[in-house]
Amino acid sequence: MNGRTITPGVLIGAVALLAALPYGHAAPEATVPASKTGIVSVRDVFNNSKKHAQYRGGLLKRQATLSAQLDELAKQVADAEADLKTLKPGTADYIKQYQAMLEARSRQQIQQDLIKQQRMAEDKKWFEDLYQEALKATQELAKERGLELVLERTVPEFPIASEELWSTVGTHKVLYCGGCVDLTGDVTARVDASETLKP
Repeated sequence: MNGRTITPGVLIGAVALLAALPYGHAAPEATVPASKTGIVSVRDVFNNSKKHAQYRGGLLKRQATLSAQLDELAKQVADAEADLKTLKPGTADYIKQYQAMLEARSRQQIQQDLIKQQRMAEDKKWFEDLYQEALKATQELAKERGLELVLERTVPEFPIASEELWSTVGTHKVLYCGGCVDLTGDVTARVDASETLKP
């Protein structure tokens, strides 16, 4: 009696278990794994960054002011040279004016050198800060998206000048990256949103 009552219960349970399993032995759907590699064009980040555009705009304004200063010094040199031509060589007035002309030229040259050095220092610091922000944004985005590797991929601009050909070829390392995640636009947006980078 017990054997007859247990057997149907076992059969019902087995049927229920089979019904819950996937039908047959169909192979799982083939899926292409997401790429774990990203790419970023640092040049495009720089060119498309709103903060970089603001820096360049401010730089143009500063250059206009500095150019006006240099123009004034150039005028002083020209005036000193013109006055010197009105004097007789060898006289005390001529020697005095000649000294004034040399001093004006010296001031002009010193100011030109100073402006050049300041410009180079400002540009260097700005590009270093901008690049560091781009690196930081790249690292954050890579972690958020589960990327294992991010490569710099800036496509050369053609035609390439002859003197720049081999340096371009030597630095253009990623020739193809099918399926890579392009982070350039997101890196640019994050750089522009950064509170630490100020033009």
